[in-house]
Amino acid sequence: MNYFSLFAIYFVVWWITLFACLPIGLKTQAEANEVVPGSVESAPHRFQAKKVLLLTTLVSALICGVWWIAVAKFGMTLDSLPVPMPNNG
Repeated sequence: MNYFSLFAIYFVVWWITLFACLPIGLKTQAEANEVVPGSVESAPHRFQAKKVLLLTTLVSALICGVWWIAVAKFGMTLDSLPVPMPNNG
């Protein structure tokens, strides 16, 4: 696997992981009883961007590292993944 492909996979995995990590540790303004006038109650109380970005980067690196090991060391391809519903037609 060349480095451009690995970077492209990492880029896609990073964005997907970002949306999975955003709600982790989130405290809303309603939960903190400090609703700013003009904002919704579900808005974050104190958004911790550095924490979310660091967690996203680490989880994405772990996922891509496992994928790279599976491809480089064990010769796994997309064709070797199980098909959830085989086409019998």
